[in-house]
Amino acid sequence: MKLSRIALAGGVAASTVLLIAGPAAAHVSVQPVGEAAKGGYATLNFKVPNERDQASTVKLEVNFPADHPLSSVTPQAVPGWKIKIDKSKLDKPLEVHGKKITEAVSKVTWTADDSEIAPGYFQQFPVSVGALPEDADQLVFKAIQTYDNKEVVRWIEEATEGGEEPESPAPVLKLSAAADDHHGSGAAATKEGDDHKAADTAAATEETHAAASSSSSDTTARTLGIIGIVIGVAGVAFGVLAGRRRSA
Repeated sequence: MKLSRIALAGGVAASTVLLIAGPAAAHVSVQPVGEAAKGGYATLNFKVPNERDQASTVKLEVNFPADHPLSSVTPQAVPGWKIKIDKSKLDKPLEVHGKKITEAVSKVTWTADDSEIAPGYFQQFPVSVGALPEDADQLVFKAIQTYDNKEVVRWIEEATEGGEEPESPAPVLKLSAAADDHHGSGAAATKEGDDHKAADTAAATEETHAAASSSSSDTTARTLGIIGIVIGVAGVAFGVLAGRRRSA
């Protein structure tokens, strides 16, 4: 009985910890679909949970980093939500595929049209972005969440190294190492070329062996055919001679 009471107390304590920790972890976040490699392109999902029991989320504003502007930002249509894209002039133009880019997307806003994020639900807002910077390990996207009761939650606080997580942390995108098709493609192409050459050489050798084997088989067949003809002729001659002797 004593052990049962201890186990019950422990279960209640664990449940309390989960209930306390649950809401703290429910904040606006950003995750890539697959990897977000430096110098490449990626699709990002901004995940927005509804944290209120008596209100629904009706608006999300995501600010894009000004210190690492992205030349391409294309949001995916989300049923029931209107999308507004704001751009700003760049202090230093970007050069992409030989063209100078003088402005970049600074903010994307999703506003509920005939939809909303009800209590107990979350919504994802996909965006295709690129090219990701090569000189950064992460990107910070400050977001603002608005509820239908006019409450506004600003997810704009940046975490400090070694410090505790802020109460309203800004979404952070971690960047992975550059993909192979972005750097070092020359070595891969050389190896691929060598593999093709080796395969061609092996195929040619096999064809040569096959041709030699076929030629040998043809020669043997012809020789056997000639021997058969000679034997046949000899047999006919022998039969004729035998017939003449019997007649005599």
